[in-house]
Amino acid sequence: MTLQDIIQQLDLTVLTRKTDFGGIAPASGYASDLLSCVMAGAKRKSVWVTLQAHANIVAVAALLDLSAVIITEGAMPDPSAIAKADEEGIILLSTPKATFEVAGRLWEMGLRTE
Repeated sequence: MTLQDIIQQLDLTVLTRKTDFGGIAPASGYASDLLSCVMAGAKRKSVWVTLQAHANIVAVAALLDLSAVIITEGAMPDPSAIAKADEEGIILLSTPKATFEVAGRLWEMGLRTE
């Protein structure tokens, strides 16, 4: 499964610079709103699902080399956070759906934790 598949099937909005999402194959998924839990539990190349939308999510995603961050529940990062994500090569996606629904849909699509 590619990031393009996830974007299409979940009808996600791409917030950052467009890229070849079909060339990105997330290794696993992780859902949490606590940055310390993400840093301890998310694996490299994971898709992170969170309702957090502040600039610190970009720093955590870059530190862990994540495939993408899906921001849920309609939360929207400010333009400076999006610019920082572009600078760091972090893909930010958004959806009005709840975190629980997004995580469940990713599981149904076959994305697992490692």
